[in-house]
Amino acid sequence: MRTQRRVVDYSLQKRALLREVHSGRVGTYEVCDASPYLKNAARFHGEPTETLCPVCRRENLTLVHYIYGDELKQSAGQARTRAELSMLAMTLREFQVYVVEVCRGCDWNHLVEQFLLGRDGVVTGEGAEASAVAGDPTGAAAALASGPASRRRREARR
Repeated sequence: MRTQRRVVDYSLQKRALLREVHSGRVGTYEVCDASPYLKNAARFHGEPTETLCPVCRRENLTLVHYIYGDELKQSAGQARTRAELSMLAMTLREFQVYVVEVCRGCDWNHLVEQFLLGRDGVVTGEGAEASAVAGDPTGAAAALASGPASRRRREARR
């Protein structure tokens, strides 16, 4: 997604946990504990992958995207498809997305990544032109100048 920012990747944490499971220091019953809600979200809103489950190695994993944010109101905490995320990213200012991988066979689940989506991260064409005129070819000055903090300062001056 083009407005994805502040990405946190949990792959190192996942590798460490799987190392503990495969060495026998952590039991599979401790890591294969997906709730019925998570399994239903994977079934109805999940995105199937070609990656085999790292624990049972029988079924492919499913990615579930959960959304949180102030603008979402009662929709916060719901699972959404990637297509819905794209639509929400163009209509809402900012919201947090958590991606969880789930094995529907053995109930393995782990947080894969989290990131922000929304319009606040999009640089408009006008901002890019203004920064090019000011001598900043990257558009970074326009992104900073058109951010929410500068808008609040301008509104406060009025």
